Amino acid sequence: MLLIRGGTIVDSERTYRADVLCLDERIAAIGHDIDAPLGCQTLDAGGLLIMPGGIDPHTHMEMPFMGSVSSDDFETGTTAGLVGGTTTILDFVIPEVGGSLIDAWHAWASRAEKAVTDYSFHVAITHWNDRVSMEMGRLTQEYGVNSFKHFMAYKGALMVDDGVLMHSISRALELGALCNIHAENGDAVAYLQRDLLARGLTGPESHPQSRPPAVEGEAAQRVIAIAGLLGAPIYIVHVSTKDATDAISRARAQGQRVYGEVLAQHLVIDDSVYETDDWLRKAQHVMSPPFRPKAHQEALWAGLASGQLQTTATDHCCFCAPQKEQGRDDFTKIPNGTPGIEDRMSVLWHHGVRTGRLTPMEFVAITSTNTARIFNIHPRKGSISVGADADLVLWDPDASRTISANTSRQRVDYNVYEGMTVTGLARHVVAGGRLAYVDGDLRARRGQGRYIERPCFSPDFDAIRRRAAFR
Repeated sequence: MLLIRGGTIVDSERTYRADVLCLDERIAAIGHDIDAPLGCQTLDAGGLLIMPGGIDPHTHMEMPFMGSVSSDDFETGTTAGLVGGTTTILDFVIPEVGGSLIDAWHAWASRAEKAVTDYSFHVAITHWNDRVSMEMGRLTQEYGVNSFKHFMAYKGALMVDDGVLMHSISRALELGALCNIHAENGDAVAYLQRDLLARGLTGPESHPQSRPPAVEGEAAQRVIAIAGLLGAPIYIVHVSTKDATDAISRARAQGQRVYGEVLAQHLVIDDSVYETDDWLRKAQHVMSPPFRPKAHQEALWAGLASGQLQTTATDHCCFCAPQKEQGRDDFTKIPNGTPGIEDRMSVLWHHGVRTGRLTPMEFVAITSTNTARIFNIHPRKGSISVGADADLVLWDPDASRTISANTSRQRVDYNVYEGMTVTGLARHVVAGGRLAYVDGDLRARRGQGRYIERPCFSPDFDAIRRRAAFR
């Protein structure tokens, strides 16, 4: 049992003073001057904000990719997230092309058994046949999966064509599951990559040139059109451009259920990182989509503030220097990915709330509540309410720290925010009713995280079915 006294609760709707009693992994009571039960541990939250634990809807722990495996495993990655205020992650199961979705789910589940925090899985669709359709059904009915990932990029590897998208989005709609989309035109990227290499432009600075904003905007518009034909909701991951933001906004204005996710990195880092003469520094920032000209950042912030974009993530996928060096002579062979899970919430508080771009309630919405709602685990997650999981962050809005790889718990040898001083940090983190992190003292242990099943047919699907019947 844990009683948190004297804090200010901030959820996605309001702010108020109250005590919170946690019992048996859940929130048991919220109120003023709650009496501490016998044997209950008490924590003074005076001067702190009590917020729902962060949910990162987009991570890649120990993921095999581009000839390497991402360096953070489920233990180290979730530990890094925990100390930054993230208590749940949604990671990605990536089946081999032609392989079994079920077998891939079991492989990821085995890796995730060492997670420190709670976790759940999206499952990627890398090809289409009758077995894929059948296994999508099994995953939704037996394994608690309610979302499927589709890559429109990475031609010759993970990329799926429009035919696969049509089949898979249609099947997901039938199952009440949501499709996630990596929206980049993979054919255009492959063409531009070949052209750049043919001209001898082999360095990391060619990576953003091969993936200009237009290839994201086109892919976003195309998949939105496909989903519109089918009457299905979609979730577009790591939106990085005004082009894609505008496409989502237009679709939403016309009544389509389209959701957009933004990476914290894209909100504060621009493409000037590719202008250095330091090859490794440029390679460290190779991710897809790449960092964009600064003008795109204001569109992303505006999208979050207006509600046209709903969630923030990290696409946390770490590769150390020796792994990045694989592409020393060919930028297309640099493993794509950057770290970020440890710093997401502090970066967003500092650059969002303290600058007036976001209210504290909007911060909670984009770091936790909206993800829980979209992926149908609200109010169990993303909520401070009686019966919800006792995943809480005691947040100090005025404390500062300087971000550095040297002090990070992420298992990687650099940090994209290196040297950035941020104000706002997690003082204490409660996970499953346990004090998991106490002002620098990590108390969570390997394997304490739980797999979170997510039911299909969120309220959005009920609305879609009613609308279809009404027509």
